[in-house]
Amino acid sequence: MANFQAFNGVVTMIDDFSIGQNNEAGCYKLLSVDDGYGATVNFVVAPTTYFVDHVMVNVGDRVTGFYDANAPVPLIYPPQLRALVMAKDTPYQNVKVDHFNRRLESSDGTLRLNISRDTQIVLENGQAFTGNIADRNLIVVYGATTRSIPAQTTPSKIIVMC
Repeated sequence: MANFQAFNGVVTMIDDFSIGQNNEAGCYKLLSVDDGYGATVNFVVAPTTYFVDHVMVNVGDRVTGFYDANAPVPLIYPPQLRALVMAKDTPYQNVKVDHFNRRLESSDGTLRLNISRDTQIVLENGQAFTGNIADRNLIVVYGATTRSIPAQTTPSKIIVMC
């Protein structure tokens, strides 16, 4: 099971990233993200990396990169992490990527989902998801939350990671 973690900061550099095969040239990108407190992460962005709302990211944008903390990484500085999901920061919009259990509570116990008829539930390719979203890895786009523990929200959109 993936252990989703996030890193937030400003994109300082976007460059092509070679994985050693000529036919892959230009398909992978390296995004350097600086958190403003001295920490920098280089995200390897693959063709399979999901960008929330399919936005274009540019140098100077504030983003959050989500990665699997259990995945192997090279021992270099700055850390080079494979981005699974990237989200451009947007006012009044939050994004959480995590495994949600049968009660629709995140694995870290910080967020519980209340689904409404207005909640859009889709696959990563944009098609409607008609199955049960419990016990799955989800990308949750939401606004306000309660101040309870765990915080509760009615998401505007849920992307199911199959």
